[in-house]
Amino acid sequence: MANDSSDFARSMAIATSGLRAQAGRMRVISENIANADSTAQTAGGDPYRRKVPTFSSALDRTLDAQVVTLGKIKPDQSNFRVKYEPNNPVADASGNVKYPNVNSVVEMTDMRDAQRSYEANLNIISATRRMIQRTLDILKS
Repeated sequence: MANDSSDFARSMAIATSGLRAQAGRMRVISENIANADSTAQTAGGDPYRRKVPTFSSALDRTLDAQVVTLGKIKPDQSNFRVKYEPNNPVADASGNVKYPNVNSVVEMTDMRDAQRSYEANLNIISATRRMIQRTLDILKS
């Protein structure tokens, strides 16, 4: 049982790390979506720049297991969207306004992927808890 309990603990720790990483990913995606139509604060300035989450693998030494962590949040260096809006107060000298390099369709697709990964990790935790409970029930009998 000692080995089984450490296997259960490893499974839970790995799945929990996945939950945390995907929750962080969803936070970044939400920020991107919230700022998709914002403009710069000043005329000719740069607007919000899309952020891209990364993931890292880390060793949890207490469990001797590889877990995932949310890595650096990197700025997307792609071009801003530009619209000709000469009457907009943040337009540059040519009448152009820069909008964030956020594509809502891409963000929603990424959000759906993050949600599925989050749910998969949640299912692992639930299945592990059920297996622990069944094991305890068998040992009581």
